[in-house]
Amino acid sequence: MSRCSRRLGAYLVCAGAIFILPAAAAQNAAIPVLSGIGSGWLEIGDDFLPPPSGPGPVTADPGHPYHSNLSGLQPTFRIADLKSPILQPWVVERLRKANEWVLSGKVPFQAHERCWPTSVPGFEVFSLIRPIYFLQGPKEVTIINEGNFEVRHVYLNVPHSKYPKPSWYGESVGHYEGGDTLVVDTIGMNDKSFVDNYLTPHTTKLHAIERFKLIEGGKALQVLITVDDPGAFKTAWSAVQVYRLQHRGDWDEDICPENNNGYFSYEMAPMPRADTPDF
Repeated sequence: MSRCSRRLGAYLVCAGAIFILPAAAAQNAAIPVLSGIGSGWLEIGDDFLPPPSGPGPVTADPGHPYHSNLSGLQPTFRIADLKSPILQPWVVERLRKANEWVLSGKVPFQAHERCWPTSVPGFEVFSLIRPIYFLQGPKEVTIINEGNFEVRHVYLNVPHSKYPKPSWYGESVGHYEGGDTLVVDTIGMNDKSFVDNYLTPHTTKLHAIERFKLIEGGKALQVLITVDDPGAFKTAWSAVQVYRLQHRGDWDEDICPENNNGYFSYEMAPMPRADTPDF
């Protein structure tokens, strides 16, 4: 029996997810098709790429280059470049402590490995092995990372709330531009997360804008990210991420916190847990 069971106007309900039908997208050229049945977007790397111009993100210390598990080289943990010109002094000290932790032989915290939510824009470097999916509706775009099913909600064509309640992913509003781009504007994040995998902190004043643009004839998705947080950064900065379209079939169920707790005797950050049931 097909998992795509119902059709609602311009949308197809498939295993509980809603996708824009190609015919409907053709009728409305202002809406790029970011979703596809059985297909997701896989990031090409778990570090940000430099922007076309201007200040960029925190990168690896030149004396300690970072290599991921998929690089083909001996994997390393991240050591942040403390000479990055974008950082406020207190952020430099936080990163210095994170560097010292790694240099002492300990395993650094990584949100996707410890089953914690990430942030915006940390969502863009969350996981190398799990894709993201877009569920496009008339009033909302839902962005899902298959890893631990991290979910973001983007409300279309509405203004921000006057006083959004701080949360892990903040309050995101968005709109489409030019027939190939989804623009997402996010504020209202808490200060418990990091903007990248170097553990660069931020404040609740962080303001992020992401421009998701289809490139290479729809085979790739480029994200231009701009971050402004005067509490943590001396200047606004930008970065780029690129995703490749990949057919994945059915979504995998990823229940992260129930994984093996034997960590080879390393000192690790705790898994998130709830002391009371959700329902």
